Amino acid sequence: MSTAQTIAVAMSGGVDSSTVAALLRDEGHAVVGLTMQLWNQRRLPGADGKPKQTEGRCCSIDDVYDARYVAETLGIPYYVVNHEERFEKEVVKPFVSEYLSGRTPIPCSLCNNHLKFDQLLIVARQIGAELLATGHYARNHYCEKRGRWILKRPADKSKDQTYFLFGLTQEQLARTRFPLGEKLKPQVREDARAHGLNVLAEKPDSQEICFVPGGDYKQFLDAYLAEQGESLPDTAGELVTTSGEVVGRHEGIHNFTVGQRKGLGDAARVRALKVPGQNAETEPLYVVEVRGDKKQVVVGGMADLMSSTMRVKKLNWISIESLDAEKARDPLNPLFHVEVKIRHRHEPAKAVLETIGEDEVLVIFEESQRAVTPGQAAVFYKGDEGVGGGWIS
Repeated sequence: MSTAQTIAVAMSGGVDSSTVAALLRDEGHAVVGLTMQLWNQRRLPGADGKPKQTEGRCCSIDDVYDARYVAETLGIPYYVVNHEERFEKEVVKPFVSEYLSGRTPIPCSLCNNHLKFDQLLIVARQIGAELLATGHYARNHYCEKRGRWILKRPADKSKDQTYFLFGLTQEQLARTRFPLGEKLKPQVREDARAHGLNVLAEKPDSQEICFVPGGDYKQFLDAYLAEQGESLPDTAGELVTTSGEVVGRHEGIHNFTVGQRKGLGDAARVRALKVPGQNAETEPLYVVEVRGDKKQVVVGGMADLMSSTMRVKKLNWISIESLDAEKARDPLNPLFHVEVKIRHRHEPAKAVLETIGEDEVLVIFEESQRAVTPGQAAVFYKGDEGVGGGWIS
């Protein structure tokens, strides 16, 4: 970006986006800071009636103050854009619905895909900025040969955020820049200090979902439904083994997720009954499936937690036009090989993709993977390039 341009920077109040604003200003660009107000952190207090601690949560009130401070320090215009209503409709409510149906949603991807980039790019254009820059650790560039924008993993693999960006469209990628893509995190903190942003330079990264204080999903669901004048639906049901044997009961499917070990309640009894293939004396038990339609929680051993295939729907392709179009390029080699991440911290696993329906693929793993969880994102890669992704069904 050598030519001076007007660039909007999505400022979260953290060290990464603050450093982006400083670097772009130094390059001579006209920088405008934008912060999205998405959730009122004082909503849904704890049982003691006091607001929950916001430390460690993204998009907090303190983050807005920090972003404003950075803008004043750098001498750039700054605006807060309120999208609380849309955030609740498109992120919070689907999160609640998914959990109550026995799935495990990932709201950060929903927020990026359907709200943040979409709305910030609209606001950027309204203020005369054609480009949006963010503090995400990712890279993107235009490939002339393929005629497509490519999303790539960053230089700092430990901070890779491409898993959360798989839903970006070609238009969004074309108008978005990731200035930290070639940097390592320690370099970014040094850059912040060099620009006089010492307080931000030491600020820890946010770890929690902005609207779920303390990561306590159950407490959030209880509080949110009560606020809406709704009661928690009765999703209590049977605790069963993989062979279908009923070994107890649970208090609600929303309390469980695939791979969970704790909180099984009747685990001792299940062990006594010897889950098929399970060494009752030494092997732990896990939730291997949540059957929302039957209100059943299925438990088993580690072997039951492994999956050789999974179905992925609602796809977004990045480096290719579509899976079928890509296969048509080489009809003699119908297998399309990728590496797949099924969680943010998951090491990409080798797999083959097969089209099995409209907007749906079957992922066939080279080696079975642990705790494939419906509701989570599956992101496909070829090396550092993001091929695309979708939602595990």
